[in-house]
Amino acid sequence: MQNALQEPQTIVLLGGTSEIGCAIVDELLSPAAKTLVLACRRAEEAEPGRFARPGLHVSVEQFDAADTASHDTFIRGLAAEHGDIDVAIVAFGVLGSQADFDADPQAAADAIHVNYTGAVTASLALAGQMRRQGHGHIAVLSSVAGERGRAANYVYGSSKAGLDAFAQGLADALVPAGVKVTVIRPGFVHSKMTRGMKSAPFATTPRVVGELAVKGMRAGKHTVWTPGVLRYVFSILRHVPRPVFRRLPLG
Repeated sequence: MQNALQEPQTIVLLGGTSEIGCAIVDELLSPAAKTLVLACRRAEEAEPGRFARPGLHVSVEQFDAADTASHDTFIRGLAAEHGDIDVAIVAFGVLGSQADFDADPQAAADAIHVNYTGAVTASLALAGQMRRQGHGHIAVLSSVAGERGRAANYVYGSSKAGLDAFAQGLADALVPAGVKVTVIRPGFVHSKMTRGMKSAPFATTPRVVGELAVKGMRAGKHTVWTPGVLRYVFSILRHVPRPVFRRLPLG
């Protein structure tokens, strides 16, 4: 249960090696935190030592975002072992290359399965657990790429557009249960996932995304743009005529 300062005791990070997810955890952790679960497909790449502090138990759990049939059992198992889940961060995903997707449609399908279907089943499993608890907060990592499809990354963008719409609806559905959902929409983030890629305007870092995400969560925001200026940028870009939009230097 979170205390009066909205400090969670039990945090679950689905995508336990995600740089943005870990940055969000950094901001969430306080002396009130007792349990942190880093759930990831490659458990050997997790860094539990990063979060080491007195009184905090850090557990690394095997979790496969693509194995959607296992998600409900996995979440129920976490609750049985660790108790109520106060905050869960859905931060796994595949960026991929549009050129690779164009050449291999099955690779595109696999990426969409993880980014959208996997995130949906994991979020629904978390929602079910938090309904049973009567409290909880789910943070879903979306992207501004889902705001309007671009030639450079339309497969990835479409998966995030679907996830964003799902998470917005989930947030409304969970209000009666006392469970919160926050959708986090970062722009270009300098991270391992984007290393070697051309940067985009208003690029940021995982640390900044983490800070703004948790600030927004604690303020009760349904959607957090990181950086905040992107909210206004995309309110304009949504309405730019398509012949003009496709010529913009957006990467």
